[in-house]
Amino acid sequence: MVCSILLLIILTSCVSGTFVVNVTQTSYQAEENQDITLEWTFTTNPHSSSTSLYIFCELLTVLRPSVLFHLYEGIEVPESQDEQFAGRVQWDKDVLREGRLRLNVSRLRTEDSGLYKCQVATDYGRSSGRCFLNVSAARDRPEPETPNTTSPSNTTSPQPESRSRIGLYWGLGLGLTALLVFFALLFFCYFNKSTDNKINHQHFSPVQMSSLSEKRAD
Repeated sequence: MVCSILLLIILTSCVSGTFVVNVTQTSYQAEENQDITLEWTFTTNPHSSSTSLYIFCELLTVLRPSVLFHLYEGIEVPESQDEQFAGRVQWDKDVLREGRLRLNVSRLRTEDSGLYKCQVATDYGRSSGRCFLNVSAARDRPEPETPNTTSPSNTTSPQPESRSRIGLYWGLGLGLTALLVFFALLFFCYFNKSTDNKINHQHFSPVQMSSLSEKRAD
């Protein structure tokens, strides 16, 4: 009888020692308002019933732990969930049979940051696994500016080289105009002088000049 009890204790210890709970990631990084999936894995036993499965996950904080997820005899207990996570945690029932606990936490908050611990207990062993989640504040992303073709500020200003060329052309144009005006004035003056000489020669011939002198003498 004593040998049987000792054998049972040894077998139970060996089985419990082979039961392991691991995390797929030891650390998670996300921004607030995003969704994230926390995942743990544990050793399965095909001969064990789902009613013998107990899972208790919580966020370990300085003030007090916050219950994230509670499974009792294979059935979820939402009443145990802390108000902080109420309505924001979904779990995958299908992969639980494979020894995978997947908890999807939606609409993350900065206060969700911290160390998460999940304890798994079965009729063939118990263990726990921990991971860390850091939720940073959402970054303010500036809206892309839409080009406004009607705005005068969007007109392309000429480059320095273009400006110098425009100034050069403008200076040459002014110089050419001034030169043309100068020659025009010069030609006009010369034309007027020539015209006056012709008029004097036409209206006051030598005969007329002598007669005019005689009239003045009379």
